[in-house]
Amino acid sequence: MSHAHTHHHYGPSSTASVVLDIGGDIGALILQSDASHLGREIEISPVSRQGEPASVRTHSMVRERHTTPPTYDAVYPDLREGEYVIWHAQDTPAGTVTITGGEISIYTFA
Repeated sequence: MSHAHTHHHYGPSSTASVVLDIGGDIGALILQSDASHLGREIEISPVSRQGEPASVRTHSMVRERHTTPPTYDAVYPDLREGEYVIWHAQDTPAGTVTITGGEISIYTFA
């Protein structure tokens, strides 16, 4: 028996359902958004030593968090400290954020 396509449905997350293992030179990013970005995969990439965005990108999906009121976040755990570009589109940066080891950085994505 074979399946042509596998579809994943990522529903809302409950409060405190994301575990972050940060410390040393590892931090995390919480990208805050609104419901208009629900289900969207948003990419980030570290900035290289030459100041250009790296070619390797990491993505995370914006999910609804069951809080009061609900929030819409993408979580990027386990990021090595440094500066990261947040991509609005493939070739359009939305901004940058600095990740500090042992801390959670927050960026508001519009």
